[in-house]
Amino acid sequence: MPAATPLRQARPIGTVSEAEALVAEMLGTMAELTGIIGQETALVRAARLIEAMRLAPQKAELARRYFDAAAAVKSNSGFLSQRLPARSAELRRRHEEFQTLLRSNLTVLATAHSVSESIIRGAATELARKSAPRTYGSSGRPSAPRVRTAQPIAFSRSL
Repeated sequence: MPAATPLRQARPIGTVSEAEALVAEMLGTMAELTGIIGQETALVRAARLIEAMRLAPQKAELARRYFDAAAAVKSNSGFLSQRLPARSAELRRRHEEFQTLLRSNLTVLATAHSVSESIIRGAATELARKSAPRTYGSSGRPSAPRVRTAQPIAFSRSL
């Protein structure tokens, strides 16, 4: 696996045209990332997890670009708010909308993770129950399988 690309140095901007280019880059990256996250959310909700996983490389690259641009915006926030107040306000508004989308996406992903974990735990419990010897305890009742004797299960991620 190649080493992660370091974030570019957020150099100070000195002209309005550089500031405009930075805001345009940030907004463009956010728009692309919003599209990918929206697709991922829809695919996970539709239980099309393999298709959603295929978006991961593109999502990771866009996230890297987003963090690079965000670092540059943060280091130049004074200049941006002073020289481009309308664009700066638009950037804040769009960022708030983006954060709402991210919260929704994370909720969907957490729900899918929880459901998957419940299914795996249920399957493991059922397999342990079926493979446990059926014996009677000292009380004359069937004994429950001990947790320590349960065998782990394995599954293949590739279908």
